[in-house]
Amino acid sequence: MKIFTTTKLFTAALCVAALVGCQGGGTSGGSQSQGKKEGKVLAEVNNGTITTGDFDRELKNLPEYLKAMADTPQGRKEMLDTMVIRELILQQAAKDGLDKGPDIEEKLQDLKKRLIVESFLKKKVEAESKVSDEDMKKFYEQNKDKFKTGEQIRASHILVKTEKEAKDILAKLKSGGNFEELAKKYSVDSSAAKGGDLGWFGKGSMVPVFEKAALALKEGQISGIVKSDFGFHIIKLTGKRPAGIRPFEEVKEQIKGAIMPTKQQEVFQKIKDELKKTAKITVKEDVLNSIGGKQENPTAAPTPAAPEKK
Repeated sequence: MKIFTTTKLFTAALCVAALVGCQGGGTSGGSQSQGKKEGKVLAEVNNGTITTGDFDRELKNLPEYLKAMADTPQGRKEMLDTMVIRELILQQAAKDGLDKGPDIEEKLQDLKKRLIVESFLKKKVEAESKVSDEDMKKFYEQNKDKFKTGEQIRASHILVKTEKEAKDILAKLKSGGNFEELAKKYSVDSSAAKGGDLGWFGKGSMVPVFEKAALALKEGQISGIVKSDFGFHIIKLTGKRPAGIRPFEEVKEQIKGAIMPTKQQEVFQKIKDELKKTAKITVKEDVLNSIGGKQENPTAAPTPAAPEKK
């Protein structure tokens, strides 16, 4: 099941992002204990604290594809644990004197320059690289073959680790519980943030036991407990559609993602041209050519070829 085989990878990526991100994370032991702390204390780590404000900033700085993972109970737990580990590392690094020194200062200055450039480009590029509906419709009409699909279904699920949890949730559903809300609260899958929604998928996209159970449902129907290698699922079928070309409204974001890089490249080139137009730039070619190896001598005569043997 493609959706589910990535769960462990998401967790690992989430941990790495939280460990090395350090953008706005409220940690002591190093550079971030000063200043007013925001929010309630989530964890006390020796003489340092991690607050809800720290956690929210960390979440904000995560890549989009990891935010949904971090919005599950298990994801939040993993992320906080990683922030605790990072706090301990910072504290130990401060004791060892590794939080100061010329290397750190030099890298901080380099990072500052990169962040300023990134902020400038992001503001400029995002403001000017707009993809219009006309652009997207034109792309859609010219590439309809790319949007052909076989018969598909749409499903949501709640994934838990034990059969007991699954039985408790199923009982709640049978007594009128809301599927989406229960998925957000209990599911350990990254789809929990979207109420368990897995989107549209065709045959062969999911593990066989899940696919068989989902295909056997009628639209709106909820399955019993389905066991797979990933845990215990409760599945809800939310839609069915025949083979054909996917409608424009459904693929708009996909088209936008395909067009956007070209638009952004055009805007970036325009920014470069405008900046250079009013600047005085002198490139020292001789110095440039001497960097990283032997300097070329364009006036040197070519090496004569060896005489041919008779």
